[in-house]
Amino acid sequence: MTDKAIAKVRLGTGGPEVGVQGLGCMGMSFAYGPTDTDQARATLDRALELGVTLYDTADVYGMGENEKFLAPFVKAHRDEIVLATKFALAIDPAEPTKRRIDNSPAYIRASVDASLRRLGTDVIDLYYMHRRDPNVPIEETAGVLGELVAAGKVKHIGLSEVTGPELRAAHAVHPVAAVQSEWSLFSRDIERGVVPAAAELGVALVPYSPLGRGFLTGSFVSADKELGEDDFRRRQPRFTGDNATANAALLAPVRSVAEAHGASLGQVALAWVQQQADIHGLPVVPIPGTRKATRVEENTAATRITLTENDLAALEPIAAGVAGDRYADMSFTSAGRE
Repeated sequence: MTDKAIAKVRLGTGGPEVGVQGLGCMGMSFAYGPTDTDQARATLDRALELGVTLYDTADVYGMGENEKFLAPFVKAHRDEIVLATKFALAIDPAEPTKRRIDNSPAYIRASVDASLRRLGTDVIDLYYMHRRDPNVPIEETAGVLGELVAAGKVKHIGLSEVTGPELRAAHAVHPVAAVQSEWSLFSRDIERGVVPAAAELGVALVPYSPLGRGFLTGSFVSADKELGEDDFRRRQPRFTGDNATANAALLAPVRSVAEAHGASLGQVALAWVQQQADIHGLPVVPIPGTRKATRVEENTAATRITLTENDLAALEPIAAGVAGDRYADMSFTSAGRE
């Protein structure tokens, strides 16, 4: 496997320069079952060697434990990485499947201080509003985030799962560097309004779950039959029951394209997401998550795959055929408010 570093891109107008692919760190200590901590730490190091510089976490991942997990890596490489975390989602320890959203100014200010402590740093490079609370004006949230930038606690602000109008309203108050939303061969709803707004405003897109939470790699077919009880994919409609069976059949063209390129299914899925930058005219930095160094090597190699027009045409119909929503409750997403 080559050690060639991936290319770099700027996260929006005035945003930080990062590797064209980032690393989602959630699964290293949360949501996807047991973790080998030493292996996960080796994965962080290998990613950096390959030019991955954007590392993504959130305060809700393991109720702060994922941020604590990253702290030693942050300390060792603070000047080499761009650190992203998020606020707004809270989980009741007694009922971990239930969430609440809080965008209130007091909550934001308390959250950033808590994240700084857990991460062991004095500044967060990219601070996202994780989910939108419709009861709080987006302009108010953007204003508070702007105050955090002025205070030196945050360098750049981001939004997650917002609609196009919400992005425009927030950006008018304070420049937004990036929008993080689900975007993959299976999930393309953001192309209706969010992507055009981001391109217009000079905002980068940071796709999460670009591998469809592993489904697009062919690593599992039925979450309820193959994954552990503590794996949250068992609660996502498109990965269980008849939906999963129907969706597995949609991978046929991905396999054909992969064979033509001598690539894996996951590499084709990532190459498709990366290529949306040229198609839609904006920076695109996906953050596939993994706990294995070999997967980081595979994923970053996908940045050097260029899909042909015929490849793109073969993959185009997939999303329209997907059975099941990406969450059981879509009200938390931009699609749920459009």
